[in-house]
Amino acid sequence: MRILNKEIINKENTEVELMGWVATRRDHGKIIFIDLRDRSGVSQLVFTPKNEEAYKKAETLRPELVIRVVGRVNCRPKGSENPDLETGDFEIEVKELDILVEAQTLPFTTDTDGYEIGEEVRMRYRYIDLKRKRLQDNLRARAKIEKHIRDFLTKKDFVEIETPILGKSTPEGARDYLVPSRLQPGNFYALPQSPQQYKQLLMVAGLEKYFQIARCFRDEDTRGDRQPEFTQLDLEMSFVSQKDILLLIEKLYLDIVRKLYRNKKLKLDKRGKITRMSYQEAMEKYKSDKPDIRDNKEDPNELAFVFIDDFPMFEEKKGGSLGAVHHPFTLPTFNKDDDPYDYNHDRPPGEEMRSLLQTKNRGEILNRVKAFQYDFVCNGYEIGGGSLRTHDWGLLSLVFEFLGYSNLEIKDKFRHILDAFHYGVPPHGGIALGIDRLVAILQNEPNIREVIAFPKTGDGRDLMMNAPSEVDKKQLDELHLKITK
Repeated sequence: MRILNKEIINKENTEVELMGWVATRRDHGKIIFIDLRDRSGVSQLVFTPKNEEAYKKAETLRPELVIRVVGRVNCRPKGSENPDLETGDFEIEVKELDILVEAQTLPFTTDTDGYEIGEEVRMRYRYIDLKRKRLQDNLRARAKIEKHIRDFLTKKDFVEIETPILGKSTPEGARDYLVPSRLQPGNFYALPQSPQQYKQLLMVAGLEKYFQIARCFRDEDTRGDRQPEFTQLDLEMSFVSQKDILLLIEKLYLDIVRKLYRNKKLKLDKRGKITRMSYQEAMEKYKSDKPDIRDNKEDPNELAFVFIDDFPMFEEKKGGSLGAVHHPFTLPTFNKDDDPYDYNHDRPPGEEMRSLLQTKNRGEILNRVKAFQYDFVCNGYEIGGGSLRTHDWGLLSLVFEFLGYSNLEIKDKFRHILDAFHYGVPPHGGIALGIDRLVAILQNEPNIREVIAFPKTGDGRDLMMNAPSEVDKKQLDELHLKITK
């Protein structure tokens, strides 16, 4: 029965069966050494002429052939141990060798870190690129982080819920990826930019604590470290204050670092907490709303998390149109300290907010209205953002009206959530945190493509699958679509 390479350390003087890939070959006189690679690591195989049949087959071995061997586990001769390998004190004297699958010469080497190879070549042969140890370590680390997140939140009574991939196109700040409906000609689904509205509807349903490691899609123009599809930790809670949400995220992320990345140095404030600062303070002191507050910016093992809050609610876009800095569902306020879900304080003046929005006085509203929004930053990168939500359907409608939506547009695009808010919506809030960026920072990688199994290029192409690509006329006809050039 097959065992893994790492298990040979407990099999001295016994016969074992191993399977895997030929990593390297070395010929020393009449002795052939093969490094055999499997998911657990590498072990050294030894072929000598005394096992004639296996030896003759070994003479034909090349890198990446898939083989099966049977042999005896021996201690390596003194002085030939390899301290860099977990199995470095042992070797297998091979008695049987079967070549299970042949392999062509690889288009590039996989025994380096791979940074020296052009990205287009790496993406074209991503399944080969993934053979390298660095990338496999990244994917295994990512799996551990995601499991840690799931375990942490599940213990705190969160429910993991999958939300739809095929949904409705709504304005959320970026272009939607549209999916034509074959059964409803002329109508389209949209892939989710985030599960924002679904998770709020789960709060109406009374789940109270939701999370999901969610796939999200945004059809954005080329930007250095963005992907058309990405992964975020998405969560929402009912009956919480902003303080509750930030405290939960602080505990989770410090727990991840302290248990999975003990070599990292955390920069915390005098209380041993994650630093918090206002948007205005960040802009005045660091000229950025995602400041890098590390003491030594050249030290990749220093982690400086920071929460940024007290953002403006609205912003003026190019061309003079208005937009929400976070999104329209964010709860507006005049004073961030008047947390509406912290019942030790008076409620903020909701009627005053309604009255001001009804005036549509652009200058005063842009100047006075803040948002219960918070961003989460690490080492100069935004790794998350969230807000308390407006759960008053009347106030939410006024926000949409101020942003320029007509009553007809509001009903068409947001009827489902406005209707739902008539049926006992609790006060709620949440956050979305980028998994790709977090893993890249923790693994000391220069970009998120290094921690995604099958990423797109910077301009959104999948070179391995040759996507996006044309489809045949029959498919277009079924969808009642015509391509114009």
